[in-house]
Amino acid sequence: MRSFFFQPSAMPTILLTTLNARYFHSSFGLRYLLANMGDLQARTTIQEFIITQRPLDIAEAILATQPRIIGFGVYIWNVAEITQVVALLKQVRPNLIIVLGGLEVSYEWEEQPLFALADYLITGQADFAFAELCRRLIANEPPVENIIHADPPPLDQLVLPYHFYTDEDIAHRLIYVEASRGCPFKCEFCLSALDKTAWPFELERFLTEMEGLYERGVRHFKFVDRTFNLNAKIGGRILDFFLERLDKQLFLHFELIPDHLPDALKERIARFPAGALQFEIGIQTFNPTVQALISRKQDNRKTEEHLHWLRQHTQAHLHADLIVGLPGEDMASFAAGFNRLVALDPHEIQVGILKRLRGAPISRHSAEFGYRYNPHPPYNLLCSRLLDFATVRRLERFARYWDLIGNSGRFRHTRPLLLGDDPFGRLLIFSDWLFAATGQTHQFALDRLFDLVYRGLTVALNVPEAIARDRLVEDYKNNGAKGLPLFLQSQPIPGSLPIPQHPSLSSLKRRQARH
Repeated sequence: MRSFFFQPSAMPTILLTTLNARYFHSSFGLRYLLANMGDLQARTTIQEFIITQRPLDIAEAILATQPRIIGFGVYIWNVAEITQVVALLKQVRPNLIIVLGGLEVSYEWEEQPLFALADYLITGQADFAFAELCRRLIANEPPVENIIHADPPPLDQLVLPYHFYTDEDIAHRLIYVEASRGCPFKCEFCLSALDKTAWPFELERFLTEMEGLYERGVRHFKFVDRTFNLNAKIGGRILDFFLERLDKQLFLHFELIPDHLPDALKERIARFPAGALQFEIGIQTFNPTVQALISRKQDNRKTEEHLHWLRQHTQAHLHADLIVGLPGEDMASFAAGFNRLVALDPHEIQVGILKRLRGAPISRHSAEFGYRYNPHPPYNLLCSRLLDFATVRRLERFARYWDLIGNSGRFRHTRPLLLGDDPFGRLLIFSDWLFAATGQTHQFALDRLFDLVYRGLTVALNVPEAIARDRLVEDYKNNGAKGLPLFLQSQPIPGSLPIPQHPSLSSLKRRQARH
């Protein structure tokens, strides 16, 4: 079993831990807590795990460090696993002090089993509050209340966490950075709707930290700011910093407000080469009525204008988001929005199902629109008055297959055949056919996936066989695959070696024909 440490010289009194979704993720929040432990920093360590590890193994590794206090970072992707780990820890060492923090436990905590297992809960931004709680616990002066509400800290007083990224982090894991905190927008599906505004870090101080990371070899910077381009002057300075340090490995990820792109930012963005910039662009819906219902301010005309400009005049990779199930949005409205976004041709369109995050204001629409959500993480929409359960499930499969085929980059030549002149309608037909044919949404081997796409194009969408084959051959060659899908075995790719006939091949073809 692997766990990942920032290790002080002595056995820790305080352990900061969480379960990341993947090994290559790193916990930005834990590093902030460690950076601001003050006099307790030498007695504090970080130990990170992955949600695929067994809870019993995680508990064993934690107890081996013999901590007195453990702080858990709890989020939507790890709350179930952390609940199991904490239950085990409390069985073995009932006197171990467990402190919870993170977005998943900052709201509606009373109904969570994890809260009942823990000793203390810090809601909000715990950068200073966790260290202060630990001082009181070590001094045997525990607070009377077990719930501590932390206000946002003054950013100029925070110790920045970037030197707590280890050499292993830099070599193998994502490096998260932030030039600001908070969000001025009030989109009700998002917890950032609860922020009062956005607060920038002092720019020169931030850029000095970025210089330190760059000198240590960091080339992938994932900005977690909700509003990178809100302040064009600050955004421009950050882009200038990286333009002065361009090399072939540099990669920057930003969230971009789609309807706010001043010329000063455009000029800088256009100077980045291919592979250096990725923008995550939240569209969510093009329906003005739905936008008003969820308190989302978005100029659709400017959004389209800026997306078109980014696609035509820059080499940035564009990842755009849409949400299924927003208040007032039925199937027809979502279809229109999807087709409108496809026409703008971003590199990826992520279709997500509405979630009711704990504390998010979207809950105020539950009665009016008959919302029913999954009671377990990720709290996804199950049905509503506008979308029944069967329709939501159908759209979940649509989203999964679109991601597998439309977003994967494997079907660049074939994708126009799928989209046609009614992308949503054609993709829904294809999605329904694919699920009926396979009964699955995951674990498709690449050769089988190509064969299924060929069959779906020709059977469900009536694409001529020769055209479907030619496009798929181009994509298959570009994928560098070494096998050969069934639909190509009678007519191999030009220049490839003949495929020996397996004795059972003829019977396999007969079975395929029956399907």
